[in-house]
Amino acid sequence: MASQVTQRGALSLLFFLTPAVTATWYAGSGYHPDESYNEVYAEEVPQAPALDYRVPRWCYTLNIQDGEATCYSPRGGNYHSSLGTRCELSCDRGFRLIGRRSVQCLPSRRWSGTAYCRHIDPPKIRCPHSREKMAEPEKLTARVYWDPPLVKDSADGTITRVTLRGPEPGSQFPEGEHVIRYTAYDRAYNRASCKFIVKVQVRRCPTLKPPQHGYLTCTSAGDNYGAVCEYHCDGGYERQGTPSRVCQSSRQWSGSSPICAPMKINVNVNSAAGLLDQFYEKRRLLIISAPDASNRYYKMQISMLQQSTCGLDLRHVTIIELVGQPPQEVGRIREQQLSADIIEELRQFQRLTRSYFNMVLVDKQGIDRERYMQPVTPEEIFTFIDDYLLSDQELTQRREQRDLCE
Repeated sequence: MASQVTQRGALSLLFFLTPAVTATWYAGSGYHPDESYNEVYAEEVPQAPALDYRVPRWCYTLNIQDGEATCYSPRGGNYHSSLGTRCELSCDRGFRLIGRRSVQCLPSRRWSGTAYCRHIDPPKIRCPHSREKMAEPEKLTARVYWDPPLVKDSADGTITRVTLRGPEPGSQFPEGEHVIRYTAYDRAYNRASCKFIVKVQVRRCPTLKPPQHGYLTCTSAGDNYGAVCEYHCDGGYERQGTPSRVCQSSRQWSGSSPICAPMKINVNVNSAAGLLDQFYEKRRLLIISAPDASNRYYKMQISMLQQSTCGLDLRHVTIIELVGQPPQEVGRIREQQLSADIIEELRQFQRLTRSYFNMVLVDKQGIDRERYMQPVTPEEIFTFIDDYLLSDQELTQRREQRDLCE
């Protein structure tokens, strides 16, 4: 309307103009003079040019990773990146569009927005089934195997890493429940986890009690399937019955418990060696020799030892007395008398004289360990035994029985 108004006001100027009008007067007015006819012609004011889609102007080709762009060009055909093209963006399954869903190619040869596809679905992972296994005989562990988990990515199938928290397949598992956890990662750092349980059981028998005046030594844990327990008796006692028992798969012990009976010493043997063999690895010997029963050292020594029978028994010591001169010479173990031949052999074997008081301490292997030429207190004898002659098992028992004789 305005342009029309402008055009009408310009045309009325035709009747008042003089030939002296110059071109400068018309500059920018939309009119121009024709000097030959001295007339003025009017033309329309030019408008801004419209977009010319016939001349291609391109944006870069849209390439949406893990998605696609559906484009519509005003020119049609294959001009899907030309000026004015509008594209609808979408993502593949398992991905989410981040940014604008619709973009247009602008005269600046740039798209009106940006977008990308982000993987959002975690991988799919399936662990093996939980399993239970019994420990092997004489062991507290079991070797357990399994197949690796099944892992699949929900998008492009690419799994970058699978981690395991727990022992590897084929490892030895101790008794109890163990949680095995797998975690899978895809290339978008999405992750998924699964877990299963490995349970190891140990078949166990009832706990055995040591015999009175004895003790047990067992393999493995002492009560698990396949464990062997051996019965031992203290010095001065002999085992009667089964020497050992085995924990069976039925969770019961084989055989029955033996007992430890007081040791019976047979003095009616043919030689001193036959007598000493009865003490081998069972008892220590303290052999006392004196010229006669009235010997002062002998009487003093016997008096002290009679007051320490508990300590002697704890340390598995048996006393053998050789007193006097032939043919009245006496040899005895407690109340049991030794023959003259055995007495003579013992003196020769242990190099014990009849001329004066002398005494020898013999260990459980029959070895001469200490000699005394005068009386000693029981405490001195006990200290020597405790420091030098006790086995590991005896040391343990001594700690447990420390106050037994007090």
